[in-house]
Amino acid sequence: MEKWTAEHMPDQNGRTALVTGSNSGLGYECALALARKNAQVVMAIRNVQKGEEAHRNILAEVPNARLEILPLDLGNLESVRQAAATFLEQHAHLHILINNAGIMAIPRQETKDGFETQFGVNHLGHFALTGLLLPALLNTPGARVVNVTSTAQYMGNIPFDDLMGKQSYGRWSAYGQSKLANVLFTFELQRRLERANARVISVVAHPGFAESNLRSTTNAHSGGGLEQVIFNVADRLIAQPGSQGAWPMLYAATAPGVQGGEHYEPHFLKTRGYPVKNPAVKRAYDEQVAARLWQVSEELTGVQYGALAAAPAQSSSVMA
Repeated sequence: MEKWTAEHMPDQNGRTALVTGSNSGLGYECALALARKNAQVVMAIRNVQKGEEAHRNILAEVPNARLEILPLDLGNLESVRQAAATFLEQHAHLHILINNAGIMAIPRQETKDGFETQFGVNHLGHFALTGLLLPALLNTPGARVVNVTSTAQYMGNIPFDDLMGKQSYGRWSAYGQSKLANVLFTFELQRRLERANARVISVVAHPGFAESNLRSTTNAHSGGGLEQVIFNVADRLIAQPGSQGAWPMLYAATAPGVQGGEHYEPHFLKTRGYPVKNPAVKRAYDEQVAARLWQVSEELTGVQYGALAAAPAQSSSVMA
């Protein structure tokens, strides 16, 4: 893994990858890197016009790229169901699912389905999408699900009595909640895949402090002042290009030897540099919280992982 970059990715010819939020930022960088390695890339995006622009930009760099645009609004479960149905109609196999799309630190809003938007988009939308794409994943030996978290997992909690932030809401605490949920989901999915003897693994990664479109929306709601100053200074001193921020996700998605339940991040202070395997935040290994979050997520989304129904606990590769 030492000094691994996207150039070290194995050839992906014959493999299909779906990347959410691939019209810009880290998702775009993942899609571009996979296209360069000959993967068939399904660009799952909310704004089709922006997706078409990203499609053109990738083709300009990789003329022989095999790309598809799949409309997907993670804040609308009807859209998630339609996107999954469209994919399954056209593809029997899915080798790589990178659940990348997200929003960060916005004022409280609700999705079309009435969920707090950060929790609804960052966690519940991807939970539903993954479950609906399960037939293609299970039909593909060696498939990988890569959930994208952030260092905000360290400030996250899962308040089951107020998941939607109706009683108390903070922009950053809600973001941390959604990013911790990403890790809890990853690990619980891995446990269930192991119990089902599925030849699919679930992995989680984060980009550290990288250039992305997330902070543009965050900055718009910061009101200026100290928060904006901190981000501006950090951008100059710490932030790495988005292409490098994508490395941990690409490593998790393609590198030989990756095991289910692993957590990848940049090597330098978790903020920048080459991908390394490190433990996630300790709270993410709480199996009771993860199982409860799974149950609540199934109830809220109406998406049941039938093939991965809970089974008696057994030893797992998911370890802190």
